[in-house]
Formats: sequence, C-alpha cells, structure tokens
Amino acid sequence: MRSSSDVSVHAIWLAQDDPKKNTAVRLSKRGELVLHERFNRLPRRGIILEPLCGKVLGPEDHSLLLEEGGSLVGLDCSWAQIEDSVHQVMKRTKLQPRMLPLLLAANPVNWGKPSKMTTAEALAASLYLVGKEEQARSLLSAFRWGDQFFILNKEPLEAYRDAKSSSELVDLQFEFFDIPRNQ
Repeated sequence: MRSSSDVSVHAIWLAQDDPKKNTAVRLSKRGELVLHERFNRLPRRGIILEPLCGKVLGPEDHSLLLEEGGSLVGLDCSWAQIEDSVHQVMKRTKLQPRMLPLLLAANPVNWGKPSKMTTAEALAASLYLVGKEEQARSLLSAFRWGDQFFILNKEPLEAYRDAKSSSELVDLQFEFFDIPRNQ
C-alpha cells in the first residue's frame, strides 16, 4: 500500500513479454505502479531506468525523486530487444536516463545473473538505493522470490545506498563482483 511519502513509480510497457509473467503488469494490478502503454502519458520529470546509458543512479540523483517530486520509471521490455527498445523510448522522453550498479537477479529466469533483473527488481533496487527500503520491499512482496533479491544483494545494496557519490558507488562494484576495470 502506497503512502504519501512514497516515490511515484511508473513503467513503460512495450508488450514484448507474456503479460501473465510480466512483473510490471503484476505490480500495476496491485496498485504499486502506474503502467503506461503510450509514451505521451509518461511523467515529465524524473528518472527512467535505462541499462545502456552508462550513468549510474547515484546520490546526486536522489533529490529529484525525494524532494523535487520526480517519478521513477522502469523500462519494461524483453532483454532480447533491449537496444531497439531503449532507442525507441529515449527519443520520446525527457526523463533522466540512469542505470543501476551491478546486482544479481533473483527472478527464476535469470537467477544469479548480474544485471539481468526484471522491471520489478530494478525498480525495487532503485527505491532501496534512494532510502525507500520499505517501498522497495513492498514492490517485491508480490513475488515468491522477491525476498531472495534482498538476501542475494544485501551487502552491495547497503554499500551502494551509503555511497557518497556516483563515482564511489561505481568503484564499490569491484568489491562485490569480479569485473574487469577499464584501463
């Protein structure tokens, strides 16, 4: 159940996946987010989660969601069509694109894979990072695997949330995940 202090959560649904298995559709039915099938209905201010943009959701972005009334928008599309979907959406919105730092998926399809999260997982992770842990947990309570996301990512989520800058947050990824650093 949403409270007045919750971040406004939305998703743009491109209808590329089975709606019966789609996490954004389920959250919409529960009243946890507003699902948009048309671009002209998206919020005008806020952040859109876009995994290819190269700019991580960091502490500098928190005020847009927490103090300035911006919305958090998930891009709900198939991972198989991610590049075309991102291009299609980003040319039609002025929302600020941000990606998440590395986290592990807990959904049954991509369990344990870095960054292959569902829309629900990405939105919940974003809420957690901006200090809205209760709202994040409420989102994922719709799924029997939802709590596993927080268990699987406990240490990185807490470290990312406590980071003082985006660059610190990016550096923290190397402490949790075996990824090559760009030279």
